[in-house]
Amino acid sequence: MKTVKRKKSSRIKGKGMGTAGTGARKNKRGSGCRGGIGMSGTGKRADHKKTLIQKLYGHNYFGKQGVTSRGTKRDTRQRINVGEIQNKIEKFGIKKGDSWIIDLKNYKILGNGEIKNKLIVTCLEASKSAIEKIEKAGGKIIIKEVKKIKTPMVTFNKKE
Repeated sequence: MKTVKRKKSSRIKGKGMGTAGTGARKNKRGSGCRGGIGMSGTGKRADHKKTLIQKLYGHNYFGKQGVTSRGTKRDTRQRINVGEIQNKIEKFGIKKGDSWIIDLKNYKILGNGEIKNKLIVTCLEASKSAIEKIEKAGGKIIIKEVKKIKTPMVTFNKKE
């Protein structure tokens, strides 16, 4: 025998008030207590739906982006140590007689490490210790000169 069941609407407490037994009206909204549906209420200052935002938009959504002060520019010059040149000498250089010719035009040579071979290195810059070590091993450093454009000095005479 089938039992007769009352409709749900007639069983809900507080039917006239519209809360349907859930307490305040805001509790029965779409996204729990956060209010609204979708991405509403997710400002950069709020932590609402933070994990969802990081999954969808990545980790750059929060925090500062954009222009930093000009004084904090990073030094992007390429550097290499003398010891690293010695370890990877076949990669960087060509053997000519008893010396190695190494072309590192865009690099600054630093003096960390030891040298056994005679090196002739062409580079952009070199530290004092690197120059000493290469010359001590019987080699030499050729530093590439960067031409600087001279701007004419303009002077204003106040007597005119």
